[in-house]
Amino acid sequence: MLDCDAVIFDLEDSVAPEKKAEARDNLRRFFAETPLQGRETIIRINALDSCFGLEDIELVRDLAPDAVALPKVDDAASIAWLEERLLGLSSQVRIWAMMETARGIANAVDIARTARDAGSRLDCFVIGLNDLRKDTGVPARPGRTYLVPWMMQVVLAARAYGLDVIDSVFNDFRDHAAFDEECIQGRDMGFDGKMLIHPLQIETANRAFGPSCEAVEEAQAIIASFARPEAQNFNVITMNGRMVERLHLMQAEKLVAQANRIAERRKNA
Repeated sequence: MLDCDAVIFDLEDSVAPEKKAEARDNLRRFFAETPLQGRETIIRINALDSCFGLEDIELVRDLAPDAVALPKVDDAASIAWLEERLLGLSSQVRIWAMMETARGIANAVDIARTARDAGSRLDCFVIGLNDLRKDTGVPARPGRTYLVPWMMQVVLAARAYGLDVIDSVFNDFRDHAAFDEECIQGRDMGFDGKMLIHPLQIETANRAFGPSCEAVEEAQAIIASFARPEAQNFNVITMNGRMVERLHLMQAEKLVAQANRIAERRKNA
């Protein structure tokens, strides 16, 4: 079993138009025969205005994956449209919005704000740079220099409304050094993880976005320090000669919880 957090089953770009029905049948059979314990399952459907979108949604209603990835989200109305068509389905089925058009990036805050609506399924933003480059004419360059401001705009919108946010794919899975650099860049920009296109990319992405042993040990030390009776009424404590605030405690608890989830997934693999 691959050491990844989630598996995205793509019905959109990777499937030719004449193969869409076959792909849906294959996916239905896969869900019936192959449980993916400990990994999120996401189905990327075709665009809502395509002739395949509604049939994809019917498949989603039957299979009830962990999430639906909606491509080319331009505005908040797209999220509302999909949520209407998921009515009656378990609230555990979430929506991942693919941010890959100029309009989508421009409307990132409005789209993210829908996560605050009662009953909203919106859970995550996913940057799609291949389509964004096509839509804007910005070429692929090392370091993604001219794309970074737009990417940070999406990260900021996601953080403002409590969404996860995932970095785009890296197309050349043989260029390990460049992929490693891009993972580090994405992590430092605030992304929670990265979309992958090949198993060879998994280990590098896990190393960049997963908590290191040193980070987990420090987080556990912070939790233990605040758990001491004499620290119960303090918002700031001193630990190993540096100031540590309760906001660091919240970050530490989140990191340890992430490490525990990863350990549990690997144990059940």
